[in-house]
Amino acid sequence: MAEEATTYNYKVVRQFAIMAIIWGIVGMSVGVFIAAQLAWPALNFDIPWLTFGRLRPLHTNAVIFAFGGSALFATSYYVVQRTCHTRLFAEGLATFTFWGWQIVILLAAITLPLGITESKEYAELEWPIDILIAVVWVSYAVVFFGTIAKRKTKHIYVANWFYGAFIITIAMLHIFNNLAIPVSLTKSYSLYAGAQDAMVQWWYGHNAVGFFLTAGFLGMMYYFVPKQAGKPVYSYRLSIVHFWALIFTYIWAGPHHLHYTALPDWTQSLGMVMSLILLAPSWGGMINGIMTLSGAWEKLRNDPVMRFMIVSLSFYGMSTFEGPMMAIKTVNALSHYTDWTIGHVHSGALGWVAMISMGSLYYMIPRLFNRELYSMKLVEVHFWTATIGVVLYISAMWVSGIMQGLMWRAVNPDGTLTYSFIESVAAMHPFYVVRVLGGALFLVGMIIMAINVFITISGAKAVDDAAIPEPAHAH
Repeated sequence: MAEEATTYNYKVVRQFAIMAIIWGIVGMSVGVFIAAQLAWPALNFDIPWLTFGRLRPLHTNAVIFAFGGSALFATSYYVVQRTCHTRLFAEGLATFTFWGWQIVILLAAITLPLGITESKEYAELEWPIDILIAVVWVSYAVVFFGTIAKRKTKHIYVANWFYGAFIITIAMLHIFNNLAIPVSLTKSYSLYAGAQDAMVQWWYGHNAVGFFLTAGFLGMMYYFVPKQAGKPVYSYRLSIVHFWALIFTYIWAGPHHLHYTALPDWTQSLGMVMSLILLAPSWGGMINGIMTLSGAWEKLRNDPVMRFMIVSLSFYGMSTFEGPMMAIKTVNALSHYTDWTIGHVHSGALGWVAMISMGSLYYMIPRLFNRELYSMKLVEVHFWTATIGVVLYISAMWVSGIMQGLMWRAVNPDGTLTYSFIESVAAMHPFYVVRVLGGALFLVGMIIMAINVFITISGAKAVDDAAIPEPAHAH
C-alpha cells in the first residue's frame, strides 16, 4: 500500500489513450465514406442506415466525443496527476468513467444509424444515453477536482484551469440543452420550442466547440508543448489572461450560427460582436504556445512530434481568425449554409484538435509503456500525410463554399436567379472528389500512427508505477 501511495495511476490513462487512436480510425473512416457519398451518391447502396443523413451524426459524434473525448480524458488524467504530484482521486470512479464513456460511444454507434435521434447538432443522442453521459461526466468532475483538492503542490498549473473550465461548462451545456420530455425509450421532445430551441441549441453547439474542442485542447497545449520543447511556457501571465478572456467571451458567441433567422436582431448582433472580441484571447493563446519554442526553433527541423504541436497551433490561429470573420453578418450572408463552413470546421477539427491530440499522444505513449517510440520516421510520414490531407480538404471546401455562395446569390438583370440549385451542386463535384482525397490521406496518417503505437507497446511492460516526486520542504 505504501508503494501505491507514491505512484501515479497510469492504467486509466493508457486505456483512454489507446481508445482515442482506435476511435480516431473509426470516426475518420466514416467521415471519408460519407464524403465519398457526396461525390458518388450511389454509395448509399439504397440501405437506410448507410445513408448520409444517418451516418453524418455518427461521424461527428465518433470524431468529437469518441476520439476527441478519449484524448481529453487521457491527457487530463495524466496532466492533473503530474502537475499536482498526487495519484488520481477516487480511482474506482476513474475506471467507471472509462467504461461508461465507451458504452456511450457504442450506444451512439447503434442508435444513430437506426435513425434514433433528437435531431440536434452534436446532441443527437436520445434521452437514456444523455442521462448516462451526465452520470459519466459528473464522475469525471469528481475525479478531476478531487485530485486537484488533494494536490501536494501549492500552485494549480494553468493547463488544469483549462481542463477544469471544459469539464464544468460541458456539464452545464449538456444538461440544459438536452432537457426533454420522453415519450418512449427511443423518443423524446425538447423542452424548448421555436427560436428558443434554436438559441439554446447553438448556445450549446458553439460552446461544445468553445469548451470541448478548444478549452480542453488548450489544456493539452499548455502542458505538452512546453514538455516537448523542454522549455517553460513563453508567458505564464499571458496564459492566465488568455484563460479568463476566453471563457468569459466564448459563452456569448453562439448566436452567430443564427444570422438572418427568426432570432431577434440584437441577439444576432451580440453574438457577432462577442465573436469578434474572441479573436484577441484566441490569438494570445496561439502566440503563447508558438513562442514557447523561442530559442529552440531548431527542434522543428528534427522533431516531428514538436511539429505536430506547432502546426496544430498555426491551424488554431487560422481557424480562430476565420471564425470571427465568418460571424460578421455581411460575410455570413455569403458563407452561411455553404461548404465554406465545413472547411472552417475541419481546419479547426483536423488541423488543431486532431493534430494537438496526436502530438500529445506521441509524447505520452512511450512514457505510459516505458518504451522508445518504435519509429520516428513513421511519425514524420504521419505528419506529412496529415498536413497535406488537411490542406487539400480545407482548400477544396473554401473554393467550393465561396463558389456556392456566389452562385446562389447571382441574379440576372430582370431579377431572376442566374443558376438553378442543381447547377450549383454539379459545380461542386470536383471539389468533393478532392475532399475525399484529403480526408483519405488524413485517415492513412491515423492508421500509420496506430501501427507505430501498436508495435511500440506490443511486448512492452505497462508502467503503472512512475514515482511521484517527494514534496519540496519549505525553506
